[in-house]
Amino acid sequence: MTSAQPLVVAFDLDDTLAPSKSPVDPRVAQQLVDLARRVEVAVISGGQIGQFRAQLVDRLPDATDALAHIHLLPTCGTAYYRHDGSDFSLLYSRDLTDDEKSRALAAIEEEAKRLGYWETETWGPILEDRGSQITFSALGQSAPVDAKKAWDPTSEKKSELRDAVAARLPDLEVRSGGSTSVDITRKGIDKAYGMHQLAEQSGISLDDMLFYGDRLDEGGNDRPVLDMGVACVAVTGWEDTADKLDALLTELAVRV
Repeated sequence: MTSAQPLVVAFDLDDTLAPSKSPVDPRVAQQLVDLARRVEVAVISGGQIGQFRAQLVDRLPDATDALAHIHLLPTCGTAYYRHDGSDFSLLYSRDLTDDEKSRALAAIEEEAKRLGYWETETWGPILEDRGSQITFSALGQSAPVDAKKAWDPTSEKKSELRDAVAARLPDLEVRSGGSTSVDITRKGIDKAYGMHQLAEQSGISLDDMLFYGDRLDEGGNDRPVLDMGVACVAVTGWEDTADKLDALLTELAVRV
């Protein structure tokens, strides 16, 4: 980083700030507000804004001064929200066309059924139109964490499905998402795209940003951030993130 301390601290959401599809712990919610009183804070995830609200926004303490410094980037930054004094409001959304959506939905359903990965007992819809992203969740959007971990512990199913769908949609980006999900967006959309959008909207250089993620390994959905040269901190879950934030907060001065 060009400065001694980061000016922006960004986070993945699932398994970094909270268990997959689950609310953040009160400890983390307070840490994010405390951090936003020191630097700009961003959360970048493949989830849609509804997921952000349920997991994060609805759990944050009532602190308008701090919330003004929090940036939300659902669907990897193809949508962008900032707090307007009363709520997080949309700045932009770069949606897929109707043709792109219909082709993506058809391809992923047909390939999942062909490969035997279309489950009949699920927790909510398997397919979701997130506007700028089509998401396949093998066990449904609300599946419990233990069930998701058991469905594809080696990620072989996700990888096979991703490759099959990508072959049918060469004009779109198809990538592994969470533990049981595959995401389809326009080409070039990943968390690196989100970080570029964050830099553009905030006016702060990528060199002055710090990113926390649980999947910085090769092939992980946080890896594009590391590959683009942003300083990164690898974590193993929300508790690890919280411990590391305790240390970071002691190093950063509160805004005057």
